[in-house]
Amino acid sequence: MMQGVVNRRCEATLPLIVGNANGQRQVIDAVIDTGFNGFLTLPSSIITALDLPWNASDIVTLGDGSETFFDLYSVTILWDEQYLIMFTWRINLQAII
Repeated sequence: MMQGVVNRRCEATLPLIVGNANGQRQVIDAVIDTGFNGFLTLPSSIITALDLPWNASDIVTLGDGSETFFDLYSVTILWDEQYLIMFTWRINLQAII
């Protein structure tokens, strides 16, 4: 079972292990988004540090209905004791799931 905490800003967070195909790993605290759609967002600093491979670019509709352009990368995460490969969007904020 995965357990998170509520931070000082009253955001629900979940610690995640993220990494690349070479086995390099990093622990992050991701904010839980109630509109989670299967994508993880990671800050540019983590994508650069892990040298994650770029996959594509896509236009994404945000919760307020606006659209924006994001780059997609492949990342490995430890999710409920299983390693999964998924896509992540590059953002300039904190990690969000």
